[in-house]
Parts: sequence; C-alpha cells; structure tokens
Amino acid sequence: MKLTTVTNVSLDGVIQGLGGPDEDRSGGFERGGWALPFFEDDGEAATFLNQVYERADAFLFGRRTYEIFAGSWGTWDDPGDSPIWTALNTKPKYVTSTTLTDPRWADTTVLSGDLAAAVGDLKAKPGGELQVHGSGALIRWLLDNRLVDEIVLLTYPMVIGQGTRLFPENGPDTALDLVDLRSTSKGLTFQVYRPTGRPRYATA
Repeated sequence: MKLTTVTNVSLDGVIQGLGGPDEDRSGGFERGGWALPFFEDDGEAATFLNQVYERADAFLFGRRTYEIFAGSWGTWDDPGDSPIWTALNTKPKYVTSTTLTDPRWADTTVLSGDLAAAVGDLKAKPGGELQVHGSGALIRWLLDNRLVDEIVLLTYPMVIGQGTRLFPENGPDTALDLVDLRSTSKGLTFQVYRPTGRPRYATA
C-alpha cells in the first residue's frame, strides 16, 4: 500500500483543533473549529475529501488523533450517505501507542513495538492507500524516516496565529514534486506532493 498523509492546514501551518472549539485545547489553544465553516459553505471541499477517504484501504493514526476520531466517527450512527463514515468504520485501523491496550473502536490494531518495521509491513500489504489523517507528531516521524509516499494538503486561506504547526522550526529538509493542484471558489487549495529526497541548494 502507498502511505499517504492527509492534512488540513492553515496558511501559517496550524493543524490543531480544526474540527471544533473543544476538539483540542492543549497548550491553551483557543481558536478551534476553523475548518468546518469551509465545508458548510463549499461543496467542492466536501467532494474532494470524500474522494480521498474512498481511496483508503486502511488507516494509521497517532494516539491523540485516534481518540478524537474514535470518540466522534466511531460513535456516530451510520448516516447512510457519508463516504468518510463508511471508510473509517469498515476499513482496518492501526494506532501507534505504547500505552493503549484495549481499543474500543472495531477493527483497530495497536502498534507498540518496532514502528518502522510495523509500518513497513503495512506498506508491503496489497492495496491502494494506507492513509494518515491528523496525527502531526506521527507524520513528522514518518517523514523523518522516509516512509511517506504522498502528501495531501488541504490548505485553508486563513492565518490562525497560534497552535501546533505541521512542521517543526528545525527538522530534516525534503524536496517535493507537485503532482496535483486544485482550488475551490472559496479559496481552499488541495495540493498533492511526492517526496523526492533532499532539496538542491545554490552553491554560489
């Protein structure tokens, strides 16, 4: 399977608390819920995200994002018309954690040993996409370990001004090839990148 990260991110790189005001207040974050208004006003955004989830054959989560998803998508009744609900509740889910022992969301496997080996085994399975949604710390670790095949960014035309960023101030450098670019009439852009190693730098 191809490992694809899917991230909702503001123009200033914030990925925290996009779903609602109380989704994630860690670190004193007070500006949650910034993504949902776009999906209420922009049918193109919902269509794109539905198509992304329909491609998933399995999901890989960090512990915090897994708990957020399990406490929402994992508890809601089937609305009958949601590709996102269907994918999340019918496809295998893997969560990285050294403390979670009894996941209650059906079809969940905890990865607590050699994470690089476990992810390598998942990628070796037949199928389309192993998708990582949210899970900022996990995404950074996957990028550091050159395990990401494709990066999907949904970039929102706003500056949040606080909160956890997708990329750290200091980290490894990565060159990316842009393989798809779309935008909606509301200004939301969808970028699909493939990592290609280290960037080239000028020598003079």
